[in-house]
Amino acid sequence: MRSDEPRGLPRRSFVRAAVAIGGTSALSACLETERDRLGGENSAQTTSDESEPTFPRGDLDAVPAGQHRWGASLVRDSHGNTVPPQQLVAVGMTYEGSVPPTDDERARVEDALRLLERAFQWGTGGNAGAPFHRGLLFMLGYAPRYFDQVGSVPDGLATPESVLEAVGEDPAKADGYDAVLILTSDIGSVLLAAEAALFGEVDELNGLPVESTFEGVFSKAGRHVGYVGKGLPADKLDNEDVPEDAPLSMGYKSGFRDNLPSEDRVTIDEGPMAGGTTIASSTLRIDLDRWYDQGQEERTAEMFCPAHDPDDIGDTGDKLGGDSGVTESDAENVDAHAEEYGRVGHTQKVARARDDDFEARILRRTEGVADTVRDGAAFQFNSIQETMADFVETRKTMDPDEYDHDVPAEDHGIDDYLETLRRGSYLAPPREKRALPVI
Repeated sequence: MRSDEPRGLPRRSFVRAAVAIGGTSALSACLETERDRLGGENSAQTTSDESEPTFPRGDLDAVPAGQHRWGASLVRDSHGNTVPPQQLVAVGMTYEGSVPPTDDERARVEDALRLLERAFQWGTGGNAGAPFHRGLLFMLGYAPRYFDQVGSVPDGLATPESVLEAVGEDPAKADGYDAVLILTSDIGSVLLAAEAALFGEVDELNGLPVESTFEGVFSKAGRHVGYVGKGLPADKLDNEDVPEDAPLSMGYKSGFRDNLPSEDRVTIDEGPMAGGTTIASSTLRIDLDRWYDQGQEERTAEMFCPAHDPDDIGDTGDKLGGDSGVTESDAENVDAHAEEYGRVGHTQKVARARDDDFEARILRRTEGVADTVRDGAAFQFNSIQETMADFVETRKTMDPDEYDHDVPAEDHGIDDYLETLRRGSYLAPPREKRALPVI
């Protein structure tokens, strides 16, 4: 057994468990487990020699102006698709600061966030050929209830209750947070160390002193953890039908170049928050047993398009390369395909929400199998879009009730297999305004 496999757990399973638990004890154990992989000898908690950080340090001048602009610092596969980091943590927070926020509080929040950017490189550090994300990517978003407290709610940011109502879901599932912090990396120790530093649980971060934290301004109110990556769902989930090399629990990869918009498309282009974006943060339960009760051909038709040949898609979407294969014709012919095949594909339905240039309106920012939902399989999904109306329009295309044909819900894409556990809506300001904004 490898020395980095505590108590019989494979290394990556142990790291996932540590990230899900959180806290400084998990950080110490996680870092110890990852040292062999990283080739480092120092601890993110105890390193004092700034010339020998455990992880690559960041450069403030290299961090983009938009918190959500991660694209240039994401790993890409051989087809040019972006590959999301394997570990994600979304921390829901309650605002405890002054109304309106003081200059001192803003400075403390900004200094705490800048420490993360100094301590860790931005994702891959801009290395186009990087095989994994050694650094950290993150964004801080504010809910309508925060803006209500300190000023007024900016245009384009709808309450989570109104979003849920607009898509036919229960408003009681709305997040009750004032803000959300989304952090992601391939290295569990990086996530845990960054989170611990922000909330005053460690004195040093990758060898740098922690001099400013969120204490007195934000407190933790919830924590949502997930993971994504080839083989990880099969390794974790109690379902033998999940393909061994699938990156997500429903068996197929996502994030093809053609169904992800550019970062410019999802960026707010005018108003006081120009340069920022909105975040839709969700946790969804998935009925995997019923999903895998179907054959491969049925699952492929419902995930993509029934008019497509499953042999051209592959067991996990691996044969598609950088393109989902869904065309404008597929999106326009949902009714015709429904009549011919008795099924409708998820990807072809969602393509109906694309703009006049057939560009998608929402950009998956982090997604993964939920590691903090114990009652069945679940999914963490965080998207960004210019306005929450873009999210609503895209989500509504999934609803069978939006269509006139008689295809039953269980054959109508993947909507019938999903149950919303929580949804939140947030605005991620441009980096220069990210510390306690007021409208």
